[in-house]
Order: sequence, then structure tokens, then C-alpha cells
Amino acid sequence: MGWLWAIIVGFVLGLIARAILPGKQHQPLWLTTVFGIIGAIVGNAVASWIGVHDTRGIDWIRHLLQLAGAVAVVGLGDMVYGMVRGNKRQMT
Repeated sequence: MGWLWAIIVGFVLGLIARAILPGKQHQPLWLTTVFGIIGAIVGNAVASWIGVHDTRGIDWIRHLLQLAGAVAVVGLGDMVYGMVRGNKRQMT
């Protein structure tokens, strides 16, 4: 059941990250989900490194770090996807 939650959370985080990033992202929805999953993993790793542990309530810091990781991975992933697909865009 853990893999299903990973896909759902990755999908939601990927969509939120795409909404936060300026401009149009060109990667397909399935790749956005993968980038969201990777971003959530990165956010969890950063949360562990800085000492954020599970709390009794909603763990807002961990969720914000997951979202920040998803924004970073979706943004970088879109640039790489554009270069691989042949869309020569400037990296600014």
C-alpha cells in the first residue's frame, strides 16, 4: 500500500510544483508524477538531515520540504526533458 501513497503524493506534489513554477512545463503528466515522487523523497531526506522527526499532528515542515524538493526536481526535470526532446531553451 506504500507504493500507492507514493504515487498519489507524487502526483499531487508534481501538480502543485507545476502550478508554482512560472511558464509552461512541457513534460507529460506521468513524468510530473515521477518528478513529484523524487521530490518527496528528497524533501524527506532533507527533513531527516536537519532533524525533523514525526510529530503527533500534521508534519508541516516535512510537507513544505517535500514541496520544495518537488518544485526543484520538476523545474530541473523540465529543463532536462526539453533538452532531450530537442526544445533548445535557455537555462535561466
